[in-house]
Amino acid sequence: MKIREFTLTTIFLSVILLCAFTPFGFIHLGVIKATIIHIPIIIGSIILGPKIGAFLGCVFGITSIVTNTLAPTLLSFAFSPAIPVLGTSQGSLWALCIAIVPRVIIGFIPYYIFKAVDKTIIKKKSNQKPALFLTGLLTTFIHTFLVMGSISLIFQDAYAQAIQASSTSAIYQAVLTVFFTNGIVEAFLAAFVTATVVPPLFKLSKK
Repeated sequence: MKIREFTLTTIFLSVILLCAFTPFGFIHLGVIKATIIHIPIIIGSIILGPKIGAFLGCVFGITSIVTNTLAPTLLSFAFSPAIPVLGTSQGSLWALCIAIVPRVIIGFIPYYIFKAVDKTIIKKKSNQKPALFLTGLLTTFIHTFLVMGSISLIFQDAYAQAIQASSTSAIYQAVLTVFFTNGIVEAFLAAFVTATVVPPLFKLSKK
């Protein structure tokens, strides 16, 4: 059991690092980067449990700090303390919280979301794909909400400057735009991959 768990954890960790440090993991959208790195974290949490999921999420957060430091965008100040906040000459340690805390959370909660949905909603235990689909969907929405919500609250002035927003309502509109554009794409992609990949991994992990 220990060897199998260690092996699977290493595989998920390798996938996360591969995505993080190649063009596949972060997709530049001008102001912000869309990501698919949360997908192996969701799958890892479901297969290996919330503790390992949280560890994988922490690694995701660290890679986010590194990539935003080495290849910054307009919002990289929100993910790396080495990047000066817009309108100032220095970075902020709050960037560490935004980069790491939401990613640890999305590594921790998929296991429990899947268990809850599978138990209360899905009646056919032989078919877990609907529960897996909903888990990927909900977890990604939570991730997008936590990251964008944290940026708009902690770095409100700098975020407004980055997106050229002149009012609080414009900031909220920009956050909702991100949520309902790349956020939805990320969510449905995560849901589809989770529902497709996890069932055979369940069988493999039990052998």
